[in-house]
Amino acid sequence: MKNLFLFVVLILLSHTNFAQNNSSKLPKKGTLSVTWGWNWSAYTPSDIHFKGEGHDFTIRDVKASDRPSTFDMNTYVVHFTTPQYNFKLAYFLTDNWNFSFGVDHMKYVMNQNQYVTIDGTINTGGPYDGQYNNATIQLTNDFLTFEHTDGLNYIYLGANRFDELFNFEKINFANIAINLTEGISGGMYYPKTNSKLLGNDRFDEFRVSGFGFDANIGLNITFFNYFFIEGDLKGGYVNMPNIYTTPNPSDRADQTFFYTQYNFVLGANIPLGNKKL
Repeated sequence: MKNLFLFVVLILLSHTNFAQNNSSKLPKKGTLSVTWGWNWSAYTPSDIHFKGEGHDFTIRDVKASDRPSTFDMNTYVVHFTTPQYNFKLAYFLTDNWNFSFGVDHMKYVMNQNQYVTIDGTINTGGPYDGQYNNATIQLTNDFLTFEHTDGLNYIYLGANRFDELFNFEKINFANIAINLTEGISGGMYYPKTNSKLLGNDRFDEFRVSGFGFDANIGLNITFFNYFFIEGDLKGGYVNMPNIYTTPNPSDRADQTFFYTQYNFVLGANIPLGNKKL
């Protein structure tokens, strides 16, 4: 991801004709849009089903939170893939429609020590062995730690609509345009799940775990046709039937949930070939 980001920056710096044309008409067809920014997420409670060697149980209405990084230059500039980030490339097929590829790096952390309902069977020779039927249990560290923190990675393809609402050139001001963006996306989830279950060794590896969909709407402010800032609201659905929970490949979990995501991104429009905006 870092190499891809640096490659895009080099392409952007190679264009020496930026800001030569201040037309308010923003012809975007054939333009590549690049964005990078940060997200804050909220998740609905979910049922998580654990099945494997010596256990088959479900914990219900499990609450989780995101984990945004505290702002400092080292984290957000030097190690810029550490925070909850959003990266997207979009190619404009017309002036109003683009096709996008993106990565949302979210973080999902089960709230530790919460009380939940449990159903099923545990038979591992440990203190939690038993048959559970609508029982209450506390999610202590020795029972379960569970998070997708490096992260809940959503890799997607999307289609997006882009409409100019107003351009300040119309009142003889600088070429600053306010735009509405809307889109839908779908893709796969490739989390690095950090899990420790029933005294087993901690599992912390990347695995393709499921799929999801989302819809988004945002407000974009473009400066002199080339640079922009954008705020987005996204709502999504996550279905992960293949979550690895221990180093034993037979131990898996599955869960589904919804989320809302708030994004703030920076971006640039890159004319391809000899095209000028």
